[in-house]
Amino acid sequence: MHGVSTSTLRVLEPAEGVLAFYDGRVPGRRLVSPSWNWLDDAAYELGIASYALISDGEALVYDTSISLAHAGVIRRELEHRGARSIRVALSHHHRDHVAGTEVFADCPILSSRKTAQALAEKRDSYARSTPPISPLVMPTQVFDGTLTVQVGSMTAQLRPLDIHSFDGTALYLPQTRLLFAGDALEDCATYVAEPERLSRHLAELERLQTWDVDAVFPCHGDPDRIAAGGYATSLIPATHSYVSRLLRCRQAPDLADLTLQAFAADSFRTGALIYHDAYEDVHQDNLRAVLEADSSV
Repeated sequence: MHGVSTSTLRVLEPAEGVLAFYDGRVPGRRLVSPSWNWLDDAAYELGIASYALISDGEALVYDTSISLAHAGVIRRELEHRGARSIRVALSHHHRDHVAGTEVFADCPILSSRKTAQALAEKRDSYARSTPPISPLVMPTQVFDGTLTVQVGSMTAQLRPLDIHSFDGTALYLPQTRLLFAGDALEDCATYVAEPERLSRHLAELERLQTWDVDAVFPCHGDPDRIAAGGYATSLIPATHSYVSRLLRCRQAPDLADLTLQAFAADSFRTGALIYHDAYEDVHQDNLRAVLEADSSV
């Protein structure tokens, strides 16, 4: 995937010591092909950010982006800014977060034990996907529970968060109360990857609301909101509301006839979510996944 263009990749600086490497949401543009592929349809068209912390010559990369070319930009930018030591932390095992691992093959790669196990199971299928991820470099440091990492003068915590994916890991900065949520939070609709586990995800969203958070940085979101310092914590209850309504569709089928704009109208009205039309397809996929999961029980 070295041949993927990075001409629309933007480097944002939403907070001191924080970089966001954002690409996508470019009308009429695709990076791989007109036909469905995971990079364009599950990442680029929705918009995606990988993040990095940098302080005192040390850097921590949170997800390796959607291609080797994108990961190469991340690494070169960090080295240009004086990073002499780079580590990687993975938010979860999905392809658009691990596609650039080869660029960091000589760096420590941290992940939860669940993520490492999932990557081992997916390694062959990822190599056959379109576009392929090969080689997929595996984590070198695996942990359970919460791991505290020092990045120069910045203290970071890698915390388990079972939302969107069973192996989610959030990055939290206790000094500044910034939360990097991976795909646990997404604007403007969470992607339902595990429809049979939505009740668990709701409980985890409720747990997340007890954390001391000032601003939220999702991987998929609006670039202007990210650049301006991140999302308000209202993104958390907005996500809870959306998932709750998805579950209600099983008993209230009229809800399944609504567009995303109508389905989450209150959250769009308050500004907790920012409407992006590419998510209409995501919403329809979510509805199908939830209703089919119910009928299979």
